[in-house]
Parts: sequence; C-alpha cells; structure tokens
Amino acid sequence: MDRFRNGRDLLISLKRETYDVVLVDWNMPGATGLEIVSWGADSLEHPPAFILITSRSEKADIVKGLERGASDYIVKPESEEVIVARIEAAARRRAPAAKTERYQTFGRYRVDGQETVIERDGEPIKLTAKEFKVAALFFDNLNRPLSRSYIFSQIWGNMGDIATRTLDMHVSRVRSKLELRPHNGFAIQTVFGFGYRMNSFFDEGDDNDGEVAES
Repeated sequence: MDRFRNGRDLLISLKRETYDVVLVDWNMPGATGLEIVSWGADSLEHPPAFILITSRSEKADIVKGLERGASDYIVKPESEEVIVARIEAAARRRAPAAKTERYQTFGRYRVDGQETVIERDGEPIKLTAKEFKVAALFFDNLNRPLSRSYIFSQIWGNMGDIATRTLDMHVSRVRSKLELRPHNGFAIQTVFGFGYRMNSFFDEGDDNDGEVAES
C-alpha cells in the first residue's frame, strides 16, 4: 500500500503505477481529491476505483464527486473499520468476475485454473508455477497496462528483493512458450517506463475463430 502526502505526488504515481483502489482526501494539498478523480477519469485508460473521503456532507458535493468519477464517497469522521470495508468492497467490484467454471477460453488458449495448465489448440504448454501465474494475470487483465510493481505484488507478494530481470525473464518465457504474437490473437507488449500490457488482436464481436487483425 502506497501513501502520499500531497496530490501532486499521487498524480505522478498514477502515471507510473497500477492501482485497483485509491482513497483520496478532497482537501489534499498540491492537487485536491476532486481534481485527481477528474483527471483519472479523463486521462487514464483504466482508472482505479477512486474513493473520496471528506468532511463535506452536502448532497451537492456528494453528487459532484460521483459525477466526476468517484466510485464511492466517505464522509468524515468515519471508523477505520468502515473505511477498510469500503476499500475492500471497491476492490471486489473491480476484480475480474468470479470464475464459476474450471476453464477460461481466450481464442486458441484455454486456462485451467484448477490444474494450473494453459493449453493452445488443445495442447498443454509446460509452464512453471510462477510462469502460469504471470500468464493468468495477463489474461485476466487483457488490454490493461500493468506496472512492474503491480505485477510483482500480485505474483511474488513483495517486490523489495525481486530483481527487475526476474520479471523480464518470466514475461519473456511466457511470451515465448505460449507464442503470444498478434497472429495468435494475443501479444504481451512493453509499456516503456511503466510495465507490460497484453493486447487482444481480435476484432470486437469476433467469435475468436476467424482471422486475427495484425497491428
């Protein structure tokens, strides 16, 4: 969890990192919470769930915050337990839909979360446990840029003692083993200065059985 003393530092981090939920105070110095929410909604392709926390309790202020892009609004004072619960609820709403079936199919690929196996055209691909987690994370976040630190936290739990080359190595192996290329429907691309993103190259409405558009 990252903490920021002012809105300016938070804005800088939002350009560099991936977050699922961001709790912002309306009256932060440098940039107000409302300014940050508005900027995120307008500028970020995949904005996190923003929760505004403020002492403003007028309905007009609540409406303004929600209209600008906040997903929730907390009026101070509020207990820590309630704040944490609201953050967790926002994270659950943002999380991928619960997987009710054992398999997920992505074009030529099938991800078996129970057996931790990925198949291409029905043939299982040999992956290490970490490589499977990396691949599954990208499939669960198609077309969403993921920062390096976000990937670290999701796969290794703690990025502090994990070298950058470790992540690059795992991504390279996943890309190679799965043959993730545009002509196969999906490709992991580097987002310079940020991290990685797996793009889908199927046209909208494609049934995943036709031709794949090259980029």
